Amino acid sequence: MGTIVLYPPPLMGHFISMVELGKSIIKHYPSYTITVLSLTNSFNTGSITSYVRHISATIPAITFHHLPLIPLPEHEILPSMLGSVVANLIGRSVNNVANALQSISPTAIIADVFCTSAMASAANLNIPVYFFIVSGACSVVEFLYFPTLDQKYPVSFKDMNALVYEPGLPPIPSSEMQDTIQDRNSEAYRGYLELSRRMLKSAGIIVNTFDSMEPKPIKAIRDGLCVPDQPTPPLYCVGPLIAEGSDVSHECLKWLDGQPKESVVYLCFGSEREFSSDQLKEIAKGLELSGHRFLWVIRSPSAEKNDDLNLLLPNGFLERTKDRGFVLNTWVPQVQVLNHESVGGYVTHCGWNSVLEATCAGVPMIGWPLIADQKLNKIMMVEEMKLALPMDQSEDRKVTAAEVEKRVRQLMDSEEGKVVREMAKARKVDAARALSEGGSSRVELKRLVESIGHNSILK
Repeated sequence: MGTIVLYPPPLMGHFISMVELGKSIIKHYPSYTITVLSLTNSFNTGSITSYVRHISATIPAITFHHLPLIPLPEHEILPSMLGSVVANLIGRSVNNVANALQSISPTAIIADVFCTSAMASAANLNIPVYFFIVSGACSVVEFLYFPTLDQKYPVSFKDMNALVYEPGLPPIPSSEMQDTIQDRNSEAYRGYLELSRRMLKSAGIIVNTFDSMEPKPIKAIRDGLCVPDQPTPPLYCVGPLIAEGSDVSHECLKWLDGQPKESVVYLCFGSEREFSSDQLKEIAKGLELSGHRFLWVIRSPSAEKNDDLNLLLPNGFLERTKDRGFVLNTWVPQVQVLNHESVGGYVTHCGWNSVLEATCAGVPMIGWPLIADQKLNKIMMVEEMKLALPMDQSEDRKVTAAEVEKRVRQLMDSEEGKVVREMAKARKVDAARALSEGGSSRVELKRLVESIGHNSILK
């Protein structure tokens, strides 16, 4: 039938989600092959190299086209500037992408929302472009409705102190809109606006979600409420797409084996942000005061480059909690952790991949957003999905020990926690049903593949 090109950015969460989409396509439609455009980079964005090696060795229908290396100056490569570094790399790779598309001549290209610069090259070659959103349908609403928001609210969100209304979403405090679009005079705001307009020109929008996860935003998009003055591209909800758990043996899994069922709170905040030493100490104090078992994965502040947990945490904390806590600052197999029967709750940064992994495992959450779409995700998780309790933060995004203690106790001991727990278990069943034969996501995947086939005939 042809080749579908996938174009993800070199960010682990985005990269894996897109490859999982490719795996889903070839599993159900093996007449297609998948080629992934891989941006070779001189900075570390997670263990993409080992992941690529694993996929290449196990799934021959997925190949990787490595784009030429574009070196970046060392002073530009800072963790706090990762988004702009990746955007710079993608922008400088436009010609390389054009050459790759020319040589591959694919049936269609599926581009991550970061990689919309490929649209011009694809248009020159008459290749249809589909957008892939690694976030939820709530983020798609925000993308599509953003030109309307731009006209509706003539002042910057940071100056509004008001509620922002968008179709299918609960009212969003202006301060909770994404940091990158808080200032309407910024380059990031203008880039987001341009991205929104490009999305309207795509052949379709593919989202890593499923119908019963986000019914209201999905309906708002399909009813055309997010784009009041022109047609909305077709929406394909094909999730949850998450990587399978590996069969590695890890020390934290052995520790979990010795804990009672649903007794452990798991804390992990992704790979792109670090907490200050003061914030780490507040979390530690809160966990100790809660009295509950915990598995805590931390990243030491890069300024300190300190692997000694005793120096990062309150004096004596590790010794005092050794019988009910396990703290480590290395990678853990998160899918296996969340699916372990001892895990009864998850304190998360609200990254969408992590939300889906917890949902598929039936684990209730406490939402502590840090960057990007995570603030919107938290609002949806708490107010609409009922899958999480909120971690209240101060204006400078700090969380006190008292708040950590309160929320952990609430999740594990209270009626509110019980409600969230029951909802999480129900949504686990829904996620499995969506991916089963005749399920909503399988139906959506069929629609997507049929659209790609139809557009290839029109080329």
